[in-house]
Amino acid sequence: MEQGLSTIADAAPAIAMLGCFACLIGGGWMIAKDIDRKKGMLLLIMAAVLLGNVAIWLM
Repeated sequence: MEQGLSTIADAAPAIAMLGCFACLIGGGWMIAKDIDRKKGMLLLIMAAVLLGNVAIWLM
């Protein structure tokens, strides 16, 4: 793999974890404020999927 693509591939799990934390915070906030529970739950599910993807990448 080329050097430029390798650094992007190394940064992908870190970027996915930032997205995971953002989804957790946003989903929790939407549920807590009773804004839209359905979308809040979808954000929490999306965070779990991102966490699973990162776990698979690091194995």
